[in-house]
Amino acid sequence: MVRFLIPALCTLAVWSSVTSADEKAAAYLLSPGDLIEVSVWREESLRKEVRVLPDGSITFPLAGRIEVAGLDTPAVAKKVAAKLEEYIPDPNVSVVIKSIEGNLVYIQGKVVKPGPVQMAGPTAVLQALSMSGGLDKFADKDEIKVVRVRGHAQEILPVRYSDLISGRDMSTNFQLQAGDTLIVP
Repeated sequence: MVRFLIPALCTLAVWSSVTSADEKAAAYLLSPGDLIEVSVWREESLRKEVRVLPDGSITFPLAGRIEVAGLDTPAVAKKVAAKLEEYIPDPNVSVVIKSIEGNLVYIQGKVVKPGPVQMAGPTAVLQALSMSGGLDKFADKDEIKVVRVRGHAQEILPVRYSDLISGRDMSTNFQLQAGDTLIVP
């Protein structure tokens, strides 16, 4: 009996750690332009809709300026609560996403509809190109690039469109992140 129980417990432990890692990976991270509602339980004067500013911060009464870009809502709630503890004992803070307007990628160049594209969920290169109406007939399919800027670092990811569209190699169908620019020369 014990020899069957131990492998079952090990499997359960591994499965639960994989499940929690998947849940963390699925959390939405705030971007500049997103609108959130921050509220403190039993403090009606501390309920406010705030937009994430271009510098990645919000301003909340009593708490002041708080960096939130790149954080999920539980992490923002903890940061706000930590700042409010000076004024309110054990504050119970709730953060709700009202709109994801900051979850944009930008498509430039020879596509039917260049400009910002709102990502409602995980979005890959082919999906974004489709949302922009597709490539125009003069596009250089093999020179498409994703430009990703994080802090002061810039990364250029080459896209092999011919491989993607033929289904030969999907490795360059990158998952786009808020703020990425897809360039189609």
